Amino acid sequence: MTSQIAPLTFDVHLTDELPVVTDDLPPGQQQVLFPPISSTLISGEREAVLADAVMTIDQARGLADWIAASGKHLTTVYITHGHGDHWFGLGTVLERFPDARAVALPAVVEYMRQASTPQQLASWSARWPGPIPDTVAVAEPLERRTFELEGHELTAVDVGHTDTDHTSVLHVPDIGLVVAGDAAYNDVHLHLGESPTELREQWPAALDTIESLSPTAVVAGHKRQGASTVLRSSRKRGSTLAPFTRPRRIPKQPYSYTSRCSPSIRLASTRMRCGPQLVRSNRSDPGSQQAGSSLADRRHGLSTPRPGAGYQYAGGYCQVWRDSRTKT
Repeated sequence: MTSQIAPLTFDVHLTDELPVVTDDLPPGQQQVLFPPISSTLISGEREAVLADAVMTIDQARGLADWIAASGKHLTTVYITHGHGDHWFGLGTVLERFPDARAVALPAVVEYMRQASTPQQLASWSARWPGPIPDTVAVAEPLERRTFELEGHELTAVDVGHTDTDHTSVLHVPDIGLVVAGDAAYNDVHLHLGESPTELREQWPAALDTIESLSPTAVVAGHKRQGASTVLRSSRKRGSTLAPFTRPRRIPKQPYSYTSRCSPSIRLASTRMRCGPQLVRSNRSDPGSQQAGSSLADRRHGLSTPRPGAGYQYAGGYCQVWRDSRTKT
């Protein structure tokens, strides 16, 4: 008599927006809020795997409480990419679940090591004084791209450059799930500060890789509060996203966000009609877009204008896996 493997389920934990210490405020804004960060718990009958481990100590404690309330034994924490907002809380989570093993693709682990120096941590702490850990835990490199949860296979998929180098997604084929990390954003501004034109043009290929996995659900690394937590993929998919190729100046539109994409995109069961468009600063996180634009300007040899000058580096993409309930 053969025993039947119990099906997997998943749930998503989302942090609150977090104030950022900065003097580079968008016009009319009193503060900059960092967008909510997602972590995904994939559960079997008794055990669970966590994807991404948030940023601050308080966020990580809240995440650990949420995992404990599930009643599952945490065996593995998978880190999708090297940005600290998705793993600086790893040490706090592992303190609560000492039997768990933290893993990532080798290139992501190297990125984490470089990001965990005292100088790098100090730069994060300057924006979030106090809550960032003084020392951080770093994941172990995965020897194989697959690992198991109660007989189900989970696969780490390298998707290359999205909003930073060496990003990955976690694919759970038995339930059609892709935990996308920062390869997908849900109706918040994308971080483009590490993306000169030649790298930004690789992002659509990452989305094609995700689509090739035929997911029925995609979890974005960041989302607007109130948007759907889990994004449903449609069977019909049009062409993906087209990037800007050069800096632009947008006259008389202070602090605007410009994006171009193909005439129609079918992602998250919605058709997005998007010619050239302007998305005003009533988006949930105008500060992240301004910060990303200014950082890109400095890194790629462009002079940084005064805040609100209406200039931004190379625009961006239309939102990735946008909330299927959002009308465009």
